[in-house]
Amino acid sequence: MNDYSAVKEEQAAYEPSNQDGTSKPRPAHPHHTTHIPSSHTPTELESRFLKAEPVTGKCYVLTFSSAHNLTLADLAPREIVPVIDAWTEIYTAHLSPTSPLAKKASPTTLQPTSTLTSATKPKEQYRYMQIFENKGAAMGCSNPHPHGQVWTTSSMPEEPAAEMDQLTKYRRQHGGSHLLEDYAALESRKQERVVFENDAFLVVCPWWATWPFETMIVSRTHKRALVDLSEADKMLLAEAIAEITRRYDNLFETHFPYSMGIHQAPLDGTEEEIEASYLHLHFYPPLLRSATVRKFLVGYELMAEPQRDITPEQAAAKLRACGGELYRKKIDS
Repeated sequence: MNDYSAVKEEQAAYEPSNQDGTSKPRPAHPHHTTHIPSSHTPTELESRFLKAEPVTGKCYVLTFSSAHNLTLADLAPREIVPVIDAWTEIYTAHLSPTSPLAKKASPTTLQPTSTLTSATKPKEQYRYMQIFENKGAAMGCSNPHPHGQVWTTSSMPEEPAAEMDQLTKYRRQHGGSHLLEDYAALESRKQERVVFENDAFLVVCPWWATWPFETMIVSRTHKRALVDLSEADKMLLAEAIAEITRRYDNLFETHFPYSMGIHQAPLDGTEEEIEASYLHLHFYPPLLRSATVRKFLVGYELMAEPQRDITPEQAAAKLRACGGELYRKKIDS
């Protein structure tokens, strides 16, 4: 666990002006000068384009098991539940006391309410918490011991903010209905893109998926955040996580790389934001045709829009066929 700043102390801050408050334009090329329209002063242009604000937060690293070789795919649901409990406790410890979720959250053994840990009390009320896992070197994971991370930030990150805008808009336009609750009901009824489902959660290859085997775990009913889950819900979420990670590994008989992230209600937000929030997990894996062939978002996909290499229906069918025992356990036996 550590505090961090988005702008490191040793990193020079942007200094745009001279002593008189104006900037001296730098040539774009040694032999060219930069022309600035007379109607715009350098300071005016800087205020339009060169905007930045500091972001502070706290970072946790969470190992999934004491064993160095066990990933989520290797763990049984009952062994994943403690991971979900830890995520929930860290989230609870950072919840704003004014959040509607604070009344729902169970007491935590973490700071700021506990004296049993060396974890320090947050220096300020943070806005958002991003829980994620990068699995495999292909996704930038530098430590071979399976683990995830938890970052809290004083501002709302771009991706969750964009989702929040759509969730809020849908709820306003459809009489209080929740976008992902309606979407989960639709997918469960059609079954075309469902990989796995139980009484509380669906694992689907989303209609809008970009990555070949992209999936989402989504609650069947409105859950704003991890603190809304009952003990039975946590077991069912653990089952969904175990199912999709095991199927990923079975697909190409490899330790399947991915980035996984949990999106849920912000730590601090308006009542409308909290009530519009909807708990779900994204899995973004890069592999395409084998353990060594991956998808690259380049060229047209980078400059224009992503293209599907296989349809989400095809991806779901392949993953459905990969259920059962983890492939490497069969090899070991």
